[in-house]
Amino acid sequence: MRITVYAGSALGNRPIYREATEQFTREVVRAGHEIVYGGGAVGLMGVVADTALAEGGRVTGVMPRSLVDAEVAHRRLTELHVVDSMHERKQLMADLGDCFVALPGGVGTVEEILEVWAWLVLGHHQKPVTLLNVGGYWDRLVRMSQRMAMSGFLRPEEEGSLLPIANSAELFTALGQWKPPPPRWG
Repeated sequence: MRITVYAGSALGNRPIYREATEQFTREVVRAGHEIVYGGGAVGLMGVVADTALAEGGRVTGVMPRSLVDAEVAHRRLTELHVVDSMHERKQLMADLGDCFVALPGGVGTVEEILEVWAWLVLGHHQKPVTLLNVGGYWDRLVRMSQRMAMSGFLRPEEEGSLLPIANSAELFTALGQWKPPPPRWG
């Protein structure tokens, strides 16, 4: 299985973010899964790649040429897809992955996980969308999704479609139990 990981280009200000990223990535690779991610060498993105590669894992990066030219691409990946735009990057990362996991990150991480979640709800894919909820990092987004449901903006069958997880074991359990919501239209 290829797991698309969204993560910050910074390390954050708490050691738990790096520690949880390393542990999660090690466990994913040891379970025989591949990593797809944004291709960066910095921040939690770099931690994901370095940890997976140190474990002998396969790591595929996807990065726009502008960022490769700015020299932020990881140079030791199994494979690096260089694309023309962020739109192409997001589409290819979604196409390559069998599920999605957001680690702590900034606005780019939030935007990427929300987009694949919207695509799930709209029926553009049927892949699980998860949040590695390190130290409660994603609590407010989880509450927001609950508020969307309570306010009638998510159907009852969509309410649990954004899955918070605490670790790789919970990811693997969620994958084994996954049932996508039916598409809204069609």
